Amino acid sequence: MSFVALSRSTFRHISSSAHFFSTSSRAQREYANVLVSRPSPGVALITLNRPKALNALNAAHFQDISDAMKEVDEDANVGAMILTGSERAFAAGADIKEMKDKSFAEAYTTNFLANWEVIAKLKKPVIAAVSGYALGGGLELALQADILLAAPSAQLGQPEVNLGVIPGGGGTQRLARLIGKSRAMELVLTGRIIGADEAERWGIVRVVREGSVVDEAVKVASDIASKGRIAVGAGKEAVNAAFEMSLAEGLRFEKRLFHALFSTKDQKEGMAAFSEKRKAEWTHS
Repeated sequence: MSFVALSRSTFRHISSSAHFFSTSSRAQREYANVLVSRPSPGVALITLNRPKALNALNAAHFQDISDAMKEVDEDANVGAMILTGSERAFAAGADIKEMKDKSFAEAYTTNFLANWEVIAKLKKPVIAAVSGYALGGGLELALQADILLAAPSAQLGQPEVNLGVIPGGGGTQRLARLIGKSRAMELVLTGRIIGADEAERWGIVRVVREGSVVDEAVKVASDIASKGRIAVGAGKEAVNAAFEMSLAEGLRFEKRLFHALFSTKDQKEGMAAFSEKRKAEWTHS
């Protein structure tokens, strides 16, 4: 991408972000398979709610997750969101009963699992708070989050090889980028499940050893939500670009976003507040 094209793209992003964050709030829908709550100002908590199935992800469940997260992403009153499950299971995987009889033709022509990329496309930061099992599609769902926190009880793995398939919701790609080829190969080819401590050593999660993982997620989300949302959105986009661009391209992209933020009212307010030793009052514009 040329310098000029990159600059134009960057300024379009800043303009669209300002419009996005000014979208008015709307009444919260109710969903059959997820619960949506507001545990703190500016924070939305989305809880997977199929406890009898250990939050296994069938089509209806995933559609509710997708719809709920998109709705929260469009809410101007929300600065960050949390995705969690139960203490026993974040999500124990995809619903095998629903997919076991699919043919190649059906999976291919319907682009099966194409809609699993919803979290990665959200503008607002997403924190996954994982307790218990996060296996197969459950781990792939968590890996799309921007920040991944785990309780000591967390069990993570990609056991699809034991079913005669491989991860199909991003597991092979995100794990390889996150923990390297050898460790990703080990998890994918053996189906081994690892505990929270090992996952933390590998850089997949941060383990919350004192208190509730959801409470810690709310604290982190509240901190994020207290910032200027255009800068937060730009920061998220810049970090994510590191996984798609070369270092030279990424540094240039970061610089253009940095420069573009000087066109925002929040930049003027933030720097003035620092100079005047007072708390900034963000307008997200």
